[in-house]
Amino acid sequence: MSETRLVVILAYEGVNLIDLAGPLQAFEGANRLSPPGAALPYRLVVASAKGGPVITGPRLPVLTVPIAEVEAEAVDTLIVPGGSFSGAPPHEPELVEFLHAVAAGPRRLCSVCSGAFLLAEAGALVGRRVTTHWNWARRLARLHPDIQVDADPIFIQDGRLWTSAGVTAGIDLALALIEADLGHADAISVARDLVVFMKRPGGQSQFSAPLRVQSREAPGFAALHAWMADNLDGDLRVECLAAQAGMSPRSFARHYAAQMGQTPARTVEMMRLEAARRALEGGSQPVKRIAAQAGFGDEQALRRAFLRQLGIGPTQYRSRFSAHGSAETPERLAPRP
Repeated sequence: MSETRLVVILAYEGVNLIDLAGPLQAFEGANRLSPPGAALPYRLVVASAKGGPVITGPRLPVLTVPIAEVEAEAVDTLIVPGGSFSGAPPHEPELVEFLHAVAAGPRRLCSVCSGAFLLAEAGALVGRRVTTHWNWARRLARLHPDIQVDADPIFIQDGRLWTSAGVTAGIDLALALIEADLGHADAISVARDLVVFMKRPGGQSQFSAPLRVQSREAPGFAALHAWMADNLDGDLRVECLAAQAGMSPRSFARHYAAQMGQTPARTVEMMRLEAARRALEGGSQPVKRIAAQAGFGDEQALRRAFLRQLGIGPTQYRSRFSAHGSAETPERLAPRP
């Protein structure tokens, strides 16, 4: 492969450092796979409105070139990260003007996190299906009703447009772009070097089942959830959970649903499904053993849960999303509500 692709990542005051550095490190990892003397697959440029040092969100400066010096016609992949010092979506009129002028040129136009707001302001997302950080999805949809916003995926490809969720999702996005360019084997090698999953456990969910629980849990259930996660193959019926929480079954079920917004059984299934997905993605254990270890009892129960929540069976899921297989789609499956 002799083609070197120009990847330009925009920067501005307050940009999320990981949104910027995560994809850069992934592409640099792909460059390191090239044999000595061979052309590198990527040329990496970080550009800002004026050039020079740009202070990122954690106050670490990043050296940039001015957007006026970017060879717009040569850009293969243009990535817009998110972030701001104010905690609101970014507002960068000069970059929006730049994006409006050049967005039609690159082979791929990408955003990480709230960088989608800048692409939307530039008119690049009209009629497209996109994603962003879960915390900003409703606001993006409200401000831009001509965009179809999906808060579940880690990233979405809609033609030449690639959008991703928050922060570390930029690494998932970059790995997918590398896979599209260089193949599965090289993308896996980069993922191993970065010590990240090629396909994140939890699929297209922006946070895993345990984190979904933790994000809305009351302090009184934190210890219970930790115990549940350590005992997925045990008896997790309401009666057992109530005893562990020191409550009567009826009182426990009522308080749990009121505080967590879902039944204990739903939490148990989410956690077990998450454990099974991690096992399917990361190893080659028999499905029967995975079903038992995750607490489903048998393979048929595991299969029913997968079909009900993900729309595919465990064997098909493994063939799509295991690090030992090949990806069939850039989108990741999420548990159904």
